[in-house]
Amino acid sequence: MRETRPKWRTTALGSAGVLITATLISGAVAAPASGANTYDGGGRHGKDRETVGAEIAAARAAKAGIDWADCPADWGIAKPVQCGWVSVPLDYAKPNGKQIKLAVDRIGNTGTPAERQGALVYNPGGPGGSGMRFPLRVVNKNPIWANVSKAYDFVGFDPRGVGHSAPISCIDPQEFVKAPKADPVPDSEADKLAQRKLAREYAEGCAERTGKAMLQQMTTPNTVRDLDVIRAALGEKKLNYLGVSYGTYIGAVYGTMYPGHVRRMVVDSVVNPSREKIWYEANLDQDIAFEGRWKDWEDWVAANDATFHLGTTRAAVEAKWLELRATAKKNPIGGVVGPAELISFFQSAPYYDSSWVPVATVFGKYVAGDTQALVDAAAPDPSDTAGNISSENGNAVYTAVECTDAKWPTSWKKWDRDNTALHQKYPFMTWANAWMNLPCATWPVKQQTPVSVRTGKGLPGVLIVQSQRDAATPYAGGVELHKRFKGSRLITEKDAGSHGVTGLVNPCINPRVDAYLLSGKLDTADVTCAPHATPKP
Repeated sequence: MRETRPKWRTTALGSAGVLITATLISGAVAAPASGANTYDGGGRHGKDRETVGAEIAAARAAKAGIDWADCPADWGIAKPVQCGWVSVPLDYAKPNGKQIKLAVDRIGNTGTPAERQGALVYNPGGPGGSGMRFPLRVVNKNPIWANVSKAYDFVGFDPRGVGHSAPISCIDPQEFVKAPKADPVPDSEADKLAQRKLAREYAEGCAERTGKAMLQQMTTPNTVRDLDVIRAALGEKKLNYLGVSYGTYIGAVYGTMYPGHVRRMVVDSVVNPSREKIWYEANLDQDIAFEGRWKDWEDWVAANDATFHLGTTRAAVEAKWLELRATAKKNPIGGVVGPAELISFFQSAPYYDSSWVPVATVFGKYVAGDTQALVDAAAPDPSDTAGNISSENGNAVYTAVECTDAKWPTSWKKWDRDNTALHQKYPFMTWANAWMNLPCATWPVKQQTPVSVRTGKGLPGVLIVQSQRDAATPYAGGVELHKRFKGSRLITEKDAGSHGVTGLVNPCINPRVDAYLLSGKLDTADVTCAPHATPKP
């Protein structure tokens, strides 16, 4: 499931068959050492053509640097943030072949030249998320990052295929956001057939609109190679990296392919890096975790019945939800909000605690008779063409990366059996997630074998931060990466489940992230922290 922000910050995302917001890193210039570690798709240590190509590209980028300038006016990133471009090969096996340009931006460290420790490069997740807003944390004086920004330039980038970096597409954006879409929960075999047809057409659309040559290169290992080229272009001997959600998987694969190039790495809300989980099983695990966090939110809504008037027990709130769902299925609210659009809106609550109050407020207003608030929150906006293009692009990248990264089941019987069984116990998200990922069953380019994530020579201690009840990246993912990266430390936020922990105020966690990034200091043992403050209505 594609990780993104709730609709009141960006437009909602869709998929082939269902509209859903989803779901699921100083000194003299140095090119990579000629012995840069990598692992090919089979996990064998060695130098393949892509490895050599990446070394050539990084050496070229180190020589060229980045021509920083004011960002283009229509990017919405004002001074003092600067923008630039880094050229990378489309196919690293052909480093002198077709090149694509990656958009990058930065803001310099706020401290003295003596305090500067280099660049901190960020990826927010997805696949399909843009990191270009990262420097705005400094512009907006985000207090959580005040200490770290004294030492580091904050650098964001659009990964290949995303935003300004050779963007890809799978369907006309206006068609993509059209509502209402079919209820993701099927009532019949005919409903399933219709969704299967949409998923197949979506996969075909990716090949037609993007081209198979580009689709074939939309992989996590290539994004990791791109990241190393960006490191070189920045003039950094080693990478300082902050990755959230899917950005943690980029970090895990980077740490495996380039262990000697890592200086500091923080991974927050961790994708399970096990080859067996990438990506089919990971999405099934999400369905279970989403159900748990959905219930957490319902408990909170019930505890705040005096504000929201949705019932004093979880069961009462769930009954209101099912009633709303049934109403929207029979007659889409405002003509545009059906069950698919409801899931798109409501799922931001199990994703982010920051969505608890806004989602409950809209729900409460609807039950009290204000349907317009729900339509405004959950319906797509056909007039927002730029937002719709961005949403469609994000979903296209999500699909392209997950489908190309790994082999997916091609048997519909397996998909049907697994999702039917899961839906019985975990109905909130299961079928919506299934249809979103089903294009991978008929993917038009060769699917790869995921990198075997492991500790390589020179990898320093990595800081892993994970909430215990995260819906999008379940807790087991943080534990698994901790096992695989020797010398890493795991901070567990107990009894919490918001996705993206390092951006929240928690006096047990924030100083530890600061200490690690500023001095490399890790605790002598893993740490369990109390949860951040529960949202107040």
